[in-house]
Amino acid sequence: MGTNCRARAGGIVDDSRVSHTARQYQSIQGVIAVKPLPSKELVLHACRAVPRHEHPLLASAHLLAGLHERRLLAEPGGTSTIDQHRARLVLSIDRWVATELPLPHGGAHMHTETVGMVIDRLAQFSASAHEMLPAAPEWAVHDSWERLAELALGYEDLAYEVAARVRRLPYLSGPRSAS
Repeated sequence: MGTNCRARAGGIVDDSRVSHTARQYQSIQGVIAVKPLPSKELVLHACRAVPRHEHPLLASAHLLAGLHERRLLAEPGGTSTIDQHRARLVLSIDRWVATELPLPHGGAHMHTETVGMVIDRLAQFSASAHEMLPAAPEWAVHDSWERLAELALGYEDLAYEVAARVRRLPYLSGPRSAS
């Protein structure tokens, strides 16, 4: 039996196959928190191709990346329709997050951006990094890809913290209703 396998009632379990599913759950102070946000790898894949998994955030990331690709080719001043569509997608992401994710603990720290804003920037950085591959100097390509990688890590941290209920998100997606 390999090091990645363990015995379990009913047969042998391959830990390398289980670990992906197991990573979807994290133990937080004895409580199991489900991670409903897609991984950074899935979001980055969705920015380049049709998502392999059905998830509203992946579909929105794919659409946002397409809009950013169009934005790179747009004439100066000709991006208002694209930006309006981006704003609607960011709002839909933020509304999904607000309804689907657990509420944060009372002492949770505030993040500076919404999940929708972060995914929009991931889509922007992804489109930009891929656009400059053929013609830009090596240092510029490196800087662009490093910026994308760092933001992807930031997204991953944010997704974990929100699921663990230790990070609050700002409400920046429109006017607040009077309570």
